[in-house]
This record gives sequence, C-alpha cells and structure tokens, in this order.
Amino acid sequence: MSSELRAAHSAASFSATGTAARVLRQEGEALSRFAESLPVDFDAAVEKILATTGRIIVSGMGKSGHIGRKIAATLASTGTPSFFVHPAEASHGDLGMVTPSDICILISNSGETAELSDLIAHCARFSVTLIGISKRPDSTLMRAADLRLTLPDLPEVCSIGMAPTTSTTLMLGLGDALAVALMEARGFQSDEFHVFHPGGKLGARLSRVIQLMHGPAKLPLARVDTPMSEAILEMSAHGFGIVGVTDAAGRLHGVISDGDLRRNMVGLIERQAGQVCTRQPVTVTPETLAAEALAIMNAHKISALFAVDHDERPVGILHIHDCLRAGIA
Repeated sequence: MSSELRAAHSAASFSATGTAARVLRQEGEALSRFAESLPVDFDAAVEKILATTGRIIVSGMGKSGHIGRKIAATLASTGTPSFFVHPAEASHGDLGMVTPSDICILISNSGETAELSDLIAHCARFSVTLIGISKRPDSTLMRAADLRLTLPDLPEVCSIGMAPTTSTTLMLGLGDALAVALMEARGFQSDEFHVFHPGGKLGARLSRVIQLMHGPAKLPLARVDTPMSEAILEMSAHGFGIVGVTDAAGRLHGVISDGDLRRNMVGLIERQAGQVCTRQPVTVTPETLAAEALAIMNAHKISALFAVDHDERPVGILHIHDCLRAGIA
C-alpha cells in the first residue's frame, strides 16, 4: 500500500473521541497499576520532607520540568515550602539557591538528563538529600539519589510511543500523592490553605464571616422593651432590612425582619420589639466559613445573618450582598 493510500485509510478510520477515550483509559490504567506498586522509598521520602528544616527544590528538563513546576507549586500551596529551579539556570548561578538543609527532587524519565548533572554533583558535594524520580532504577540519577521514587516502565500512549504522555501523567500523579500525603501527615486544614490562596474564587470561598461582616458599630439593635416606632427607625437607619432584639444581658433574643413587620401590621406601633420579633433566629459565629453562611441564608430564604459570640451576644451582621461582592456564590 502506498503512503498516500495509507494516509487516506488512516484519515477515514480516525475518530477524535475514540482516540481521546483510549488515551484517558490507558493513562487511567497506568495510574491504577502505579497505585498497586508504589515506590519502596515513598514513605521514607514523606518522612524526610516532614523532618527537613529547609525547602524542597524541584527540577527537571523539558516536559519533566513542566511537571516539576506544578509539583513545586502544589507543595508550596499546601504547607511545604518549595520552588522550582531550572537545571540550565542552576548551572549558571542558581545552584546557590540549594543549601544543605534543603531537599532536592530531580525528575527525569530516562534518568540520564544531561542538564541535571550539575545539580546531582552539587547535592553530592554538599550532602543535600536527593530524591530521584525516574522509570529507570539503574540510571545515573537514581544511582546518585538517596531516595528513589521509581516510576513503572509503561509505554507512552501516543501513536509513535515517544511523546511524553503516560510518563508525565505518572509523574504528576506521584507529585499529587506526595503533596496529599504531606498534607494529611501535618493535619493541614482549610484555614491554612486560605493563607496561601487569598485571591480569586477559591480564596473567596475560604473566607470567614469575620472577614466580611459589619462590626459592632454598624449593628441594628433594639432592646426587647424598645417601642416598635424606634425599632423601625433603627432598622431603616442601617439598611440591612433587619433589626436584632436583645435582652437585658445583651444576648440576641430575636430578630425583626420586613416580613415580621408585615405579619404584625395591626397595632404594630403600640407594641414593643420583644412582642414582634421572631425568637431563636438563625445565627452564625465569626469563624463560620462565609460560603457556609451564604448557604444558610439561601436555605432559610433570608438576606442577613447576625454573627454571635459564645454568649449569644451579637458581634456582627452579614448581608447576602457582602458575600456576592466578595465573589462567593
């Protein structure tokens, strides 16, 4: 068959979705096989990283370098100080970034990446712990490594079997496994995650009520014995569509909303706040996640919530518009 006929036959039988499904299925199978035979040194690598007083320096060349950047970024954002060093830049002065208290993670599918040689030599010279990631346990990199995270030697899924596909997926999966293992070992929590993600949608969803609420000076409040004429003025002055009703000890006794006013129109002005308010209102604490507070407002079909302290005294108020302005939806 001529090359033209082969090309025509290939084009006729090609299916983009078929190829995509095959690639994802085979890479998924590769990850499953990897999960069943994790590197012997994986536990030791986690323990070593947990014990280090320095940082984790990740390096790799080409596609391995791209994966290394992602691994370093994931580690840094989950409580493990880490950064990526380009191996070529390392040979031109950036080796000074690597100190004896650090740990180096070097990534090379073949384990013979020439550009990593200066980093390998630097680690040996200054007794820097070296963790190698490669599919070849007998390679230059893995022989030099103190700890070896060996990848399974599985074929790439591309049609020519050469483009980094399966191998980079395995590297990425290993990096994620390492980061999550370190998170769980440290007991890393969402509030700590927010420290490293203050911006964007994710940062907004991790905000606490105390970061968005209006403080004590802006609280619309009335005592239980306050005449409704004054309570209505208090509600109107603050613009939240709600007024909190407190008892003699300053605890939140109830709330009066626009709905409460409509339900109590008959003789409203002659009554006191404590007689009109809805008792046992839904509240949050200042430490409640803002996303959780928004969910509470949606569930109860209300537009504002009081934040109370441990003695049930109001310390803030959160309006649904505060959440929307912060990007929480």
